[in-house]
Amino acid sequence: MSSFLTIAMPKGRIFEEAAELMRKAGYPIPEEFDESRKLILDIEEARMRFILAKPMDVVTYVEHGVADVGIAGKDVMMEEDRDVYEVLDLKISECHLAVAGLANVTFRDVAPKVATKYPNVAASYFREQGEQVEIIKLNGSIELAPLIGLADRIVDIVSTGQTLKENGLIELERIADITSRLIVNPVSYRVKDQIIDELVQRLSNVIE
Repeated sequence: MSSFLTIAMPKGRIFEEAAELMRKAGYPIPEEFDESRKLILDIEEARMRFILAKPMDVVTYVEHGVADVGIAGKDVMMEEDRDVYEVLDLKISECHLAVAGLANVTFRDVAPKVATKYPNVAASYFREQGEQVEIIKLNGSIELAPLIGLADRIVDIVSTGQTLKENGLIELERIADITSRLIVNPVSYRVKDQIIDELVQRLSNVIE
């Protein structure tokens, strides 16, 4: 399978949008792949193998070379300092990182607490603002933290803002705009440069 180009992709929305982008670029991605529960998908005629993973794991697979290329959100790239090349902004899965909290509730004076899936990004952001905060790492349901008194603020991905609204939270500060990026393992880029360059060029031609 070494002659295959192995691509790591997150499951869910990013996979669906990336698969559609690759179809537009002329790659024969079967429609049924969007509904598949398999974690490894091979496309013999395209000489491609897809590994479906959690977003944070994609960069790990690419860095360690079990995947030649990957598709990862810029939020993951900001949080994870990994030895990979970021070669193309795919301009899909647009959202942004933001600070949010309950309306009309101010930071406590001493060591305000911030809950997030992105402790490195959050710590860096508040340090740049000159604010000393205590970061609490959570893996899911970040919006719950202010509601139960665990944290004063949260740092999380915001897409439509509906989840914040439904939980009585408001966006307070915008940290960064996020899209999905094509990343490459440095060794793979040397060994499989032609097929990777072709992939980058074909995707570039169809990105709006």
